[in-house]
Amino acid sequence: MIGEAPQIVGEAPEWLSALEHISRLAPLERPALIIGERGTGKELVAERLHFLSRRWDGPYVKVNCAALSNDLLDSELFGHERGAFTGATERRQGRFELADGGTIFLDEIATASQRVQEKLLRVIEYGEFQRLGGETVLITNVRVIAATNIDLPSAVRAGQFRADLLDRLAFDVVTLPPLRARKGDATLLADFFARRMAREMLEDFPGFAPSAIAAIEAHDWPGNVRELRNFAQRVTARALTNPTGEPVRFDPAALDPFESPYRPPAVLTGRNTPPPRASHPALPKPELGSSFEEQTKLFETALIDAALSAHDGHQGKAAETLGLTYHQLRGLLKKHDYGKKPGKPDA
Repeated sequence: MIGEAPQIVGEAPEWLSALEHISRLAPLERPALIIGERGTGKELVAERLHFLSRRWDGPYVKVNCAALSNDLLDSELFGHERGAFTGATERRQGRFELADGGTIFLDEIATASQRVQEKLLRVIEYGEFQRLGGETVLITNVRVIAATNIDLPSAVRAGQFRADLLDRLAFDVVTLPPLRARKGDATLLADFFARRMAREMLEDFPGFAPSAIAAIEAHDWPGNVRELRNFAQRVTARALTNPTGEPVRFDPAALDPFESPYRPPAVLTGRNTPPPRASHPALPKPELGSSFEEQTKLFETALIDAALSAHDGHQGKAAETLGLTYHQLRGLLKKHDYGKKPGKPDA
């Protein structure tokens, strides 16, 4: 069955620039290299390159080079003959044979051994390879797209990656921006993933509270889109387990599902110190470039949300915690457009 280009979410100029680069590169019958931190969407971009290319109706084959040992990766990519190694009871086609006429995506290419790199060099340059344990030279017509989260030129200088293979892979290089550099996209993506979670639960998604949006934009998301997706779906699932119709508030505990007072002691690193844990932002960070009014609004809504959450939505108790009268709090709720039923009415 022929697939289609995956859905892309994001409006930040840095992300749109990367997508434009991909669109220009896709029709070219040349290798491509995708660089980016973990969770930035390298696999998504590789799939998009394939489906926007002239090979869109051909096979699209994915291989995670880091998931296989050197011998298994060699066999997985190029196949093997019967008797090539213990347990090889029959001939097996490799991924390059299966991808003939289409595209092969080599994720985590930097983990491939020198021997595999040498064979990749030949198949990219001449379209020729041999199965493991075989002597027959086979021909394949495959476009190679590779991805990694490390700087390959420095890996070459360190003797960890072949310079000639990098030369052939890097006809063009797409470097993906991390989520922290895509201002505004974290909110769009969180909403997208949250709505998908709500549909799975057969519930309506009431949207994120203003302070939740501010906190989502303030967090640096070291795991990028993958981390954000897990958080957005986790916090939505928790909020909709007992739906109240209120906007979903930011829950710092949903950032780290391992967080618990009964959590086992941290595994010590080589320097005998516990590894750092992710930060749990509760309030938005001041940001130069935003107006005083915008920053004030974000801070006020974060305080309001925290007070309402601490008192299960009870507006009277929340107002008391904030040192406000009930009517002052109601005025702020109206000012910041909290909707018709923010929290629980004062009893």
